[in-house]
Amino acid sequence: MPVLAGRWRIVEMDLWNQDVIDLVGPGFIELTEDGTGEFGFIAVRGWMDCRTSKRDGRPFVEFSWQGNDEGDEVCGRGWAVLGDDDALTGHLFFHQGDDSGFRAAPFPSGGRPGGH
Repeated sequence: MPVLAGRWRIVEMDLWNQDVIDLVGPGFIELTEDGTGEFGFIAVRGWMDCRTSKRDGRPFVEFSWQGNDEGDEVCGRGWAVLGDDDALTGHLFFHQGDDSGFRAAPFPSGGRPGGH
């Protein structure tokens, strides 16, 4: 997953505005080269099991995830693709719950998703 590996700042979601996304700390998605990852936004924290491939010639990742939302166990699935603008565009699904598209840009070099 070398092209997708890294920390990405969630800059847009279909269901929530930026103030809500960043409620606990900056919304983020982090993908690692070993096929795992994590994300956080609002009061949601998730740990991912990723599978990478290409879609229409672009780096693509599909994942299942489990985590918590305000202390309640939650799980789901999602996907993301790298766009021409070097941003991730994807969709996150909660099992039997909400789903939302998202857009994420690379964190500045060395930046950490604070609070997560």
